Amino acid sequence: MEEKKVFQTDKAAVTGGPYSQAIIHNGIIYVSGMGAVDPQTNEIKLGTVEEEAELGLENLRIILEEAGSSLDKVLTVTVYLLDIEEYTRFNEVYKKYFKENRPARTCIQAGSLPFNTRVEITATAYV
Repeated sequence: MEEKKVFQTDKAAVTGGPYSQAIIHNGIIYVSGMGAVDPQTNEIKLGTVEEEAELGLENLRIILEEAGSSLDKVLTVTVYLLDIEEYTRFNEVYKKYFKENRPARTCIQAGSLPFNTRVEITATAYV
């Protein structure tokens, strides 16, 4: 059985929280929740659901690619929205990242999200 490997890249957002950006185990990468943090500056960038979704998905893409995976290899996605009324608007951004062979997905409204963000996205993929 393969050991758990912590994965970290400075190319994606690094918030300094007490968790790993991702964990790789037995060929699967488990990516922590990604949100509205600019991957260049590590600053929170609050905005519309579309703007925040773009940052979260871009951080997810970067982590996956740096770990030797990709968006095409994503198996599941969990999305937390501050306001479920923004579901359709979120989906417009999501469809730009997942065009074909889309992963399984759960999307729920969260009571609140860290740093007053509107979106948090986590994913599981194979490497």
